[in-house]
Amino acid sequence: MGCLMRRKPHAVLDLDSRRKKALKIERLLNLSERPQPLRLLEIGTGSGGIAHYFATHPKLQCIVTAVDVVDQRTVKDGFEFRLVRDTNLPFRDGVFHVVLSNHVIEHVGELEAQKNHLREMRRVMRTDGVGYLATPNRWMVVEPHYRLPFLSWLPRPMRHRYVRSTKKGEYYDCEPLSFRLLERYLEETGFLYQNLTEAAVRETLRLESGREVLATWISKIPASLTQKLNFLAPTIIYRLRQRG
Repeated sequence: MGCLMRRKPHAVLDLDSRRKKALKIERLLNLSERPQPLRLLEIGTGSGGIAHYFATHPKLQCIVTAVDVVDQRTVKDGFEFRLVRDTNLPFRDGVFHVVLSNHVIEHVGELEAQKNHLREMRRVMRTDGVGYLATPNRWMVVEPHYRLPFLSWLPRPMRHRYVRSTKKGEYYDCEPLSFRLLERYLEETGFLYQNLTEAAVRETLRLESGREVLATWISKIPASLTQKLNFLAPTIIYRLRQRG
């Protein structure tokens, strides 16, 4: 979405993983407690698995629209899909009750494109709406798109050389953010935000078969301690509301 270099989609096309991701989003946003029906926008459709999950949900009443710069859908039922050229969204102000951006902002381009992505999320969100934003943490140990340790820790020119030297590509086409930088962008673009990273880790473990015991053990760790360890999390997750 909008940059000088050609950026790859990097979409996750496994539908089972998308179903679990959608269920986690549903729980983290407490969507079952919100008035129905919900007009829901997913930015970055990928396989279509998340949009399909909400569009065909047996209990939630969701009217789902999804957008992407390429069409990689493996499932297309139940939701409207639109191609877009960049971070600008083809919708009027205040249309959606729920706006999802799941691992998208790191792909849209550099500073101004990332800020415009957030501004557009806020613009199309209703004043009483809710947003979900997830992105890789810049300080993750292993970069998830190229599977290279410490890749995103490096200055940008060194990232490109690292990717080339390991024969993973010609350049590094992502812009992962730190907690501090992303929160600054959220404040500048008019969002109130709640860090859901710790809650998301617990929810992920509950959804993974065989990890229920680990989830129970982690749930007993004081939140004050786990929150201090957020900076080590591979993924940053926020719930968003409009300021004012």
